[in-house]
Amino acid sequence: MAITVHQLLIMKKSMLFIFIMVNLKVMGQSALHGEYYFNKQEMVAGFNFLIDSKFEFFYSYGAVDRSATGTYSITNDTLHLLSDKAPGNDFTVKAQSKEGKGYRIQFEDANSYLLKNIRCSFFIGKERRDEYTDDNGVIEFDLPHCDSIYAFHELFPDMASLIKDEKNDNNHFIVTLNPALGQVSFKGITYKVDGNKLIAVMPNYVFPMADVIFIKE
Repeated sequence: MAITVHQLLIMKKSMLFIFIMVNLKVMGQSALHGEYYFNKQEMVAGFNFLIDSKFEFFYSYGAVDRSATGTYSITNDTLHLLSDKAPGNDFTVKAQSKEGKGYRIQFEDANSYLLKNIRCSFFIGKERRDEYTDDNGVIEFDLPHCDSIYAFHELFPDMASLIKDEKNDNNHFIVTLNPALGQVSFKGITYKVDGNKLIAVMPNYVFPMADVIFIKE
């Protein structure tokens, strides 16, 4: 079937629109290309944005070092980051059982320093109750029942990891820390692009403070 002049014009307009949108995206990413840094007292962090829509990230604060790699995109003036790390992947349940009453969660890792500062959130319906590991990485909570349990490391904040769902009746868990703990997923985190600055949009679990601005160098 022959293509009419009208149909040809529509096809040309559609192709032109796609071409313009693709070029706008490339131009926006090219403008972002380069290194951006944030410094505050002992904290230093940086992004390196590549033209091929990939990024690299590093963070150092005291004894905590973090990193990330992935891809990025820009919508209007909002920067979206898609890390190679899957969110909610900081812990693995190694063993579990149902024993007696209450809940007991034992965290294990070769580095005993990392066993501190782990928070477990126990959910009963919409109610949330938080408990923290002791120096040995243990949480014992005298709670008759909870619907779900999530683990979150205070030194390496990211999306919380599911330990128990509502279908799981076990109350004793042995949990290991994954190598991905030091990486950042950036799930739910965005930045505003303002000239040579990247301004963190709250909430931001990696930088939970005001006025976090990365400046291009």
